Parts: sequence; C-alpha cells; structure tokens
Amino acid sequence: MAVTGLGLSSERVIQTLKELGFTHVVWLPDSEANFMYQTLSTDPDLKLVQVCREAETMAIAVGLVIGGKQPVCLIQNTWLMQSCDSLRVLVLDQNIPMLIVVGYRGWRGGAPMTDSAAIYLEPILDAWGVKHYLIESDNDLGRIAQAWKEAQETSRAVAVLIGREYE
Repeated sequence: MAVTGLGLSSERVIQTLKELGFTHVVWLPDSEANFMYQTLSTDPDLKLVQVCREAETMAIAVGLVIGGKQPVCLIQNTWLMQSCDSLRVLVLDQNIPMLIVVGYRGWRGGAPMTDSAAIYLEPILDAWGVKHYLIESDNDLGRIAQAWKEAQETSRAVAVLIGREYE
C-alpha cells in the first residue's frame, strides 16, 4: 500500500465511499484499476455490480436508486463515448444525484496529453454541465465527499476524476 498522501490507496477510496453511505459500486473493471478491483471484490460492505459495457452503468445505477440504494458509478473516461445518452436521459433529465468516479486514462499530471479520451474528458463534462473534481492522492479524498454533497444539493451528476492508478 502507498504511503498516505503520496499515492491513491484503493482501501482509502473504498472507506470514503462507505463512510458516505454508498451501498453499491456499478463498474466495468479495467486493467488500470486492478488494485481497486481486488479491494472491492473482497469488501463485504459494498456490493460490486459488474457491467458488460460502460453505457449500462447509468441505467443500473438509476435502478438501484429507485430501489432505495445508494450506488456510485466507477468507470474509465472512455465511458463518455458510450454513456452520454444514458447520462443525459436517465440522470441529468431526471434530476437524479449521482456520483461518478472516472478513471482519467491519459492524464499526465498537468503535462500535455496525447490520449484523446483524456483530452476530451473535461470539455465533454463541462458541455454536459457535470461538475468535476480531480483526485491524485489520498490527500484529495475529501473531494469525494464534496462532490457527493454537491450532487445531492443540486440533484445532478458530479464526477470525481482519478488522475493516477490506485495502489
């Protein structure tokens, strides 16, 4: 495990989600988030709901909300290419507060990016009116609570962008 504050610990991220009352993580696991998958798959308190395509995350999460649960969507930034219509119709148009934790594939710590998924991530979120917060270490974990509070207060989706791999 990384030294607190220098890395991004999957255990600390999961603990933060549990403290905020999340019951389910709707997710398409990817190779960059292997540490998160290993931690989530053994956690007894958060139910991991795996999907086949990113576009399914919003529909499943909204169904969980309707069923009285509190899900978080955990997906890579490539979800935007597949999920924007689901985000628009199911979350934004219905005014459902939703926390979306997005793996920022291609983020280079502020240096110029070459991966188009990274280049377009923030402009697309801005165009859809989805506020977003960047997290790069355990020191930034308070932004998850800030994002969730804002989602609840505005009945909007709010994204937390994970700028480095979990440890």
